[in-house]
Amino acid sequence: MTDKRDPRAQTPAELQQQILNRYQTLSRRLQQIAQFAIDHPNDMALETTAVIAERAGVQPSAIIRFAKAFDFSGFSELQRIYQARLAETASSYSERLRRLRSEEPTAGDMSSKAVLGEFCRANRISLEHLADDIDTEALERAAELMAGADRIYLCGQRRSFPVVAYMGYALAQIHADAVLLDGLGGMLGQQAARMRDNDVLFAVSFQPYAEETADIIQRATEAGTPVIALTDSPLSPVAEHAAVCLEIHDAELHNFRSLAASMCVAQALTVSVGLALGKR
Repeated sequence: MTDKRDPRAQTPAELQQQILNRYQTLSRRLQQIAQFAIDHPNDMALETTAVIAERAGVQPSAIIRFAKAFDFSGFSELQRIYQARLAETASSYSERLRRLRSEEPTAGDMSSKAVLGEFCRANRISLEHLADDIDTEALERAAELMAGADRIYLCGQRRSFPVVAYMGYALAQIHADAVLLDGLGGMLGQQAARMRDNDVLFAVSFQPYAEETADIIQRATEAGTPVIALTDSPLSPVAEHAAVCLEIHDAELHNFRSLAASMCVAQALTVSVGLALGKR
C-alpha cells in the first residue's frame, strides 16, 4: 500500500524539528533563512516576504524556495504554521519585546531614569519567559553532569565572559573544582589541554558567536569531555556538539543585550550543583 502521509510539518514543533534535522543539507541561502526562522518565529508569522528577506539577508525569491524545500506550496502556507504557534503562545517574549521597543519614552524622556525603566521592563519580560519556557529536563541534566564531574571547566568570551566568571567564583564558594578558561596571556588552549572524559565543559556563547569558544568545544569533544552549552539558538555553533543545550533569550534594547536571564541560569545551576554535592 502506498504511504500517502503528508510530508509537510503539521505543527510548529514538527516544522522546527524538520528545519534542525535538514539544516546541514540546505544551501547557504536557505541556511540563512532557517537560522532566521528558528531565532525569529514571530517575525515569520507576522512579517511580509520582503521584510523577512531583508532581515535574513536574502532575496525574496529565496523565501519561496525555502517554503517549497519543506513541501509547502508557497510562503503563505508555511506562514500559517508560524501563525498557529503565535496563537498558541499569546503575549510571547519576542512579541512583548517588539511592543516595548515600539513604545516611545514618555514625552520624549531619554533621561537615565527613563532608560533604566526600559531595561527593567525588558529584563522582567526576559525573566518571565525564562521561567515559563526553560527546558527543565535539560537544566536538571546539566546540574547532574556538573555535580558528577571531577572538574568543571568554564568558557565564555566577550559578552559571555561575565557569566562564566561569576560561575567560577560561585562554584568555588561551594568547594566545587572549577577552572575558568579566561585565556589570559593568550593561554586559552593551554588552559583547556587537561580536559578529560570525567570532566565537564560549561560553554556560553551568543551571537555573534566567539570562535575561541567553538575551538574549546572542539577540544572537549576530541577529549571525550561532555559539553553543556548555554546559547541563544539550537543552530548555534556551540550547540552542535553539546550533551546538553540550554537555550535562552536575554533582553535587547538600544543595541545592548542584557545578561539577566543568563546570570539567572548560572545562579540556578550553581545552587543545584551545591545541593547535589551536599547529598554525597
